[in-house]
Amino acid sequence: MALTSSATSAISVASAATSAGAHTVTPDLDPVVLGRRLRHLRKEAGLTLDQAAEAVGATGSHLSLVENGKREPRLSLLSRLAGLHGATVEELLASEAPSRRAALEIVVEKAQRTDHYASLGLPQIKISPRTPTEVLEVIAGLEAELNRRMEEQAATPEEARRANSELRQEMKEHNNHYPELERKAQDLLDAVGHSGGPLSHHAAADLADHLGFSVHSVSNLPHSTRSVTDLKNRRFYLSRARNPDHDPRSVLLQAIAAYVLGHGEPADYSDFLRQRVYTNYFAAALMMPQKETVKFLKNAKAQRDLAIEDVRDAFGVSYESAAHRFTNLATEHLGITCHFQKVHESGIIHKAYENDGVSFPADHTGAIEGQQVCRNWTSREVFGVADRFRAFNQYTDTPAGTYWCTAVVEAHSSGFYSLSIGVPFDHARWFRGADTTSRSVSRCPDPTCCRLPTPDLEADWGGHAWPAARANAHLLAAMPSGAFPGVDEVEVFEFLRSQEL
Repeated sequence: MALTSSATSAISVASAATSAGAHTVTPDLDPVVLGRRLRHLRKEAGLTLDQAAEAVGATGSHLSLVENGKREPRLSLLSRLAGLHGATVEELLASEAPSRRAALEIVVEKAQRTDHYASLGLPQIKISPRTPTEVLEVIAGLEAELNRRMEEQAATPEEARRANSELRQEMKEHNNHYPELERKAQDLLDAVGHSGGPLSHHAAADLADHLGFSVHSVSNLPHSTRSVTDLKNRRFYLSRARNPDHDPRSVLLQAIAAYVLGHGEPADYSDFLRQRVYTNYFAAALMMPQKETVKFLKNAKAQRDLAIEDVRDAFGVSYESAAHRFTNLATEHLGITCHFQKVHESGIIHKAYENDGVSFPADHTGAIEGQQVCRNWTSREVFGVADRFRAFNQYTDTPAGTYWCTAVVEAHSSGFYSLSIGVPFDHARWFRGADTTSRSVSRCPDPTCCRLPTPDLEADWGGHAWPAARANAHLLAAMPSGAFPGVDEVEVFEFLRSQEL
């Protein structure tokens, strides 16, 4: 009987330490693994349970409990057992299973000891040498699949928001600056001889060539993907869409980043988010190398003329990319704390970051994505500005302090978004537009600031209006399933197969 993928997964969990070395010593004794190892060695030696027990000065019943993982042996007994089998104590405590059969037994034994198994009201299976391996494979496979489905169900929008909040906290603790990613990006640029200036599409393709990949633009890229990397034939596939939402150069660099950083199938949704952040960071470090960008920003700061749009124009990137890159470098190299927002025209936060103490609206999990921004913040006020050719600047007095912000509005297939960078009042002097006379006051989260209608509006319309909300189905659904959330793997694999025909 062939081993199922779920059973294989279960065995890999039971013997995960094999990749770390043949005799890895675990900090916590696993009595089930130890017991199976002792039984395996005893049978290899041709000893009965009583013979082995007599040889080490124990009773057969006690040794049976040890071999069944129901009792932990004292160190003295463990030493005598190691001597009996010509092994060391460290070898007996190795965390990998001694055989494929033993690995299956361990998975099934551990599964039966969980609270979840007990809640099912199922009988305990006594594993003996006569228990068919096929039976163990079926049970191990079912256990692994059940766990997978439970984890998938746990990936609710709330779980995703928690994961995103944790990642944002990590970014804040690092001031959104990752030196190792900066170094790797510079090493790759040096390898292709990029000497400075905007990274052209041709130079991006050179990076792919250097890594042994070819770049292919296709019209039938799976709709749920930005790019597809074919590791077997070493190809990067990009969309040939007429009006792409994403710069093809940026998409290619993100695919390159994922390969260079060794990203594999995400372990969970948190890992998926972290991979995306690191991939985007690495791509930005390729388009706007740290050394050149910091020099550019320091010169602008010395002239009190910092402007995100200048970074955009100097390196040929989008305003959003330039704003993100500013947050990577501002605190570490300019001594400026800051915050970033991407806000939909409806007022909903799409992305955000801060290390300057600004108080974003948040839910009970600490998530800010999906929350509504105060109407008086720059990121909302900018939608009412007629001049969208230049950035809009404004000071906003908030309960957390006064902040200066600069914002622009950009179109996307899903609507208009404002992109804003803000800094505490004391840092505003370094920026172009610090002399703005635009100023607003925000009392949020006080609901009387902007969330409740004014008394006259309430008097005119209270009880006389019933709006039909535009409900988004995704708000009620669990997170998309699959190793890469939202990606149709069947469609991706069929696409790759079609490219080889």
